[in-house]
Order: sequence, then structure tokens, then C-alpha cells
Amino acid sequence: MLIFAGKVGVPKQLFVNTDPLSIPAAVMRAGLSLPLVAKPLVAKSHELSLAYDSASLTKLEPPLVLQEFVNHGGVLFKVYIVGDAIRVVRRFSLPNVDEGDLSNNAGVFRFPRVSCAAATAEDADLDPHVAELPPRPLLEILARELRRRLGLRLFNIDMIREHGTRDRFYVIDMNYFPGYGKMPGYEHVFTDFLLSLDQQKEYKRRLGYTSGEG
Repeated sequence: MLIFAGKVGVPKQLFVNTDPLSIPAAVMRAGLSLPLVAKPLVAKSHELSLAYDSASLTKLEPPLVLQEFVNHGGVLFKVYIVGDAIRVVRRFSLPNVDEGDLSNNAGVFRFPRVSCAAATAEDADLDPHVAELPPRPLLEILARELRRRLGLRLFNIDMIREHGTRDRFYVIDMNYFPGYGKMPGYEHVFTDFLLSLDQQKEYKRRLGYTSGEG
């Protein structure tokens, strides 16, 4: 999706629900590049994996989604959408992976989902190019489009900025009705959202009453 304030995409990914031994061949056919983030589709799992080499892919446990890892400076943006309100929080994420890491590392590195991690990057001394929040116009257009396509009013997305760029972003995860406890000012945001729903309901009721009179 090309937006005047930046470009938003999704990393190449592959759904896997087959014998683990066949995963390397499936990855090759799909044209995915290592390393790959493995996201279990089992609801109780709060752990992700980073697979550095083809052999390690056979150690994964389907069903899962494999997603190409995009270097992003170790910072992720959690974007909370509550109706028309948008709030963004910086969170620490995985560090960049370079060619040396791929040559010197093998196997599967496991780590918790960012949504379950406690580490916030809001007060950290970060490189301004890494810490700069996504442009507001981009977030507003993206949120509006997702609301329209998905029919959701409460959700959040995890976004990253490709390292070395300023305006190329990726959505790497999405949750409908996530936990909002760590969203700044969530009490006021939710109060305003609920009041707006009540006002819309009252407006429709009055509109229906007026139309009935006519």
C-alpha cells in the first residue's frame, strides 16, 4: 500500500501445516529468504522462533506462519486503534541480523511475543532515525482502511520501519480486541469511544423516529 507519507507492506510469509521435514522445500518453493520468524497458530503459545538456517526449519512445530525477518533496528511500534483514536507505543524488538550472524548462527532462537514482553522503549536513549514514530497521516489512512476492510473498531497492529529507510514500513502482526492496559491514557480513550457509540445509537434512534413520523 503506497501512502503519500510512506509505504506500508507485509513481509513475505507462508502458512505451514505439514510434516516439519517438508518445510525447507516449501520455503524454497515460496521464495522466502532466511532468517524466518516462526509464529505458532496455537492460541496458548506466547513464544516465537527465529530460524537461521534450512536445517532448523525441520525442528519447528506446525501449524505456524513463517515470515521473513526484516531488519528494523530493534524497535517495534505497537499501534492501538480504538474507534477513531490512535495511540502508538515503542517496544523493544529483535536486533538486526547481518550476514555474519547468518554465517555464525544455526538452529532456532526462541523469544517471547512482543505483546507479552514487558520492555518498553519509550524512555530509552535510541537513535532518532530508529525511534521516530510513523507519520500520523500514514497511521490515520492505514487505520481507516483496515477498519473499512475488516469491519473492526478495536484492534492493534505491530509495525516496523525497515532499517536504513525513513518511510518504508511493514505490518508484522495484528490482534483484534487486544489488551489495552499498556496503551497511554486508555481509560479516557475507552470512555470517549463508548460515549461516541451511545451518541450514534441515540442519533439513529431519533432519525428512525423522525422518519416514522413522515
